Amino acid sequence: MIANRMRIIILGAGGHAQVIADAVQRAREAGAAWELVGFLDDNPALAGQVRLGVPILGSISTLAQHAHDGCVIGIGDNRLRARIFMQLRAQGEQVATVIHPRAVIAPDVTVGAGVVIFAGVVVNTGATIGENVVLNTGCTVDHHNIVADHAHIAPGAHLGGDVRIGEGAFVGIGATVMPQRSVGVWSVVGAGALVHRDVPDRVTAIGVPARVTAQSSNNVDTP
Repeated sequence: MIANRMRIIILGAGGHAQVIADAVQRAREAGAAWELVGFLDDNPALAGQVRLGVPILGSISTLAQHAHDGCVIGIGDNRLRARIFMQLRAQGEQVATVIHPRAVIAPDVTVGAGVVIFAGVVVNTGATIGENVVLNTGCTVDHHNIVADHAHIAPGAHLGGDVRIGEGAFVGIGATVMPQRSVGVWSVVGAGALVHRDVPDRVTAIGVPARVTAQSSNNVDTP
């Protein structure tokens, strides 16, 4: 291990995980103390392959067999990511937070463990980002937002000021949540939707303006 480097393994090797790997590599170029050891993925056909110059070492269940200091969950699906996060915590693993150097984060923003923040993201003053959150490419999180654990804000989505995003919620590509509105726990806001009224828990809302169309399947059995 290089002195003062944190050895990281990414769980998952698909497109989302590769974007995380790129963020880790760019952060290291900018001076972050990262050493990217490899990917782990449960698709046995991927074992031994290489992505972005980084090897796929085996299945996620083999994590303990590989020397590492922390891991990052490279899985976009909120339900699965939440389960893996809780399993890692129970095992005493350190789940690292990765922030792309081209993200803009106000200095007073609170960012929880296991968060990934991609290029072009803006998080403004007073915001609180919970644990295991994905802030995907180019999304914006305005002032005094609360984004709860396991939520995923998709590429190009925009949250106005004083927005509340519930645990496990998903805000789709290009969606907009107007100021002082909320999205309930484990709810889904469809791509391009405009949320101008609060979205209840565990529903799917789509359209402009957004309307609830169904109970959401975006659910998880939490302990």
